[in-house]
Amino acid sequence: MIFKLAAEGFSFAINSLVINKLRTFLSLFGITIGILAIISVFTVLDWMEKSVRDSISTLGDDIIYVQKMPWSFDPNLEWWDLISWPAPTPDDYEAIRRNSTNSQAAAFTVMFTRQLKNRENVIGDGNIWAVSRDFEMVRSFEIEKGRYFSFYEINTGKPVAIIGHETASTLFNESDPVGKSVTIGSHKVTIIGVFRREGTGGLADSGMDQLTVIPVEYARNMINMRNRFLESNIMIKARDGVSVTELSDETIMIMRAARRLSPGEKNNFSVNRASLLSQGFDGVFAGINIGGWIIGGFSILVGGFGIANIMFVSVRERTNIIGIQKALGAKRSFIMWQFLYESILLSLLGGIIGLLLVFGGSLILNYLYELSMHLTFGNIILGISISGIIGIIAGYAPAYAAAKMNPVDAIGYSF
Repeated sequence: MIFKLAAEGFSFAINSLVINKLRTFLSLFGITIGILAIISVFTVLDWMEKSVRDSISTLGDDIIYVQKMPWSFDPNLEWWDLISWPAPTPDDYEAIRRNSTNSQAAAFTVMFTRQLKNRENVIGDGNIWAVSRDFEMVRSFEIEKGRYFSFYEINTGKPVAIIGHETASTLFNESDPVGKSVTIGSHKVTIIGVFRREGTGGLADSGMDQLTVIPVEYARNMINMRNRFLESNIMIKARDGVSVTELSDETIMIMRAARRLSPGEKNNFSVNRASLLSQGFDGVFAGINIGGWIIGGFSILVGGFGIANIMFVSVRERTNIIGIQKALGAKRSFIMWQFLYESILLSLLGGIIGLLLVFGGSLILNYLYELSMHLTFGNIILGISISGIIGIIAGYAPAYAAAKMNPVDAIGYSF
């Protein structure tokens, strides 16, 4: 009986689609746009969240960052106090290396910009990352070509560099940059390696792709390491069995002693960790999620009314047939499910069209911008489920009205 009802409902739905093409299109349009809006937002959100989480994961769950600015909002700090704080210095780094017992490795890094040039190929504001020893122990990356710095090169400050995938492509086109020279500002360095491509993240984070990494000892020739506004950072990796909280507490004590802060003075530095960023983004993603439901909800509401309108018209057009069916002994449930199947099928068709549009749009964006956005199985199930629920809700009232018709009145009904 169920299969018979489904087949009959499907037959009526197909007839309705064929006979009333424009009306059906306009009715399905709302469901299609609603599913397109909701699933598009969720697909982009999933891609952004995965990309951001992957980017944050490169920071390491067992690594802390001593920096000037905090990663999370602190109501007890005024912005003018933060600006006046000194940036982490090589002396701070050396104090941590000497006194920390909970750390496995620590690295001092400085970020700045300079012009990069290789003959006629120029990058106006190239991102330069100067790093100390043990950097490879606290930051995950892969070398695609060449090699990493030797102990001698990074400690003596040799004029060598490792460049990102995009930087290599811009400066050297398709040729192999390893062993060739590039000018950083007015200083010439030799390229000894190229980082493997990390790709674009959800917040336009290209990882190491656009960076040029040099020894921090060589960077002393380019920047003033005592500048209070230096974009410097001390990355510290915890030993096995040591929690990030323990490492943070120890680092705070070492930094306070190194900067000779009295017990009553506030810290003039920040100790950050990846979990702070994750917690901050949780609220952002939740807000976008709610926004997606609101945007798509209005379209689905309009689409639901469109489906209900089609079903009321369909009931009116088939009133005589309903009367004959009931006169022949058809039960109310048979009549009701007949129209519910039609409503659900119409709604599912609109939802499937919306999902196909999302899938096609993601393929186009991936091709144009080299993204990794995908319509997930979970979002497909969500889109189909929403469509089915809207079909049931929109079709219930018309189906109930058809089921409770008096067979005598229905047979004698005429337009």
